[in-house]
Amino acid sequence: MPVSQSLLDILCCPSTKIPVKPLCDDAITQLNALIQERKLRYIDDSIVEETLSEALVTQNHELIYRVDDSIPVMLEERAISTDVLDCDKCD
Repeated sequence: MPVSQSLLDILCCPSTKIPVKPLCDDAITQLNALIQERKLRYIDDSIVEETLSEALVTQNHELIYRVDDSIPVMLEERAISTDVLDCDKCD
């Protein structure tokens, strides 16, 4: 179940305070490929080990936050940089 719009309306990045929105499926596919290769890291430099079914991205497209069981994990140290993405379809 996706994150509800009412929750999205109030969520923002804990470090930058920029609002977040759902990350597109193409970007999630790219991230999951990197996770499978053990090449994706969180901001705290630990390896992302679990694939993503859903994620949120800051509106300035700089940081990604995973969503686990419809619950956004909005922890600064668990953010993922968008520098690893090549996604023209994400607005």
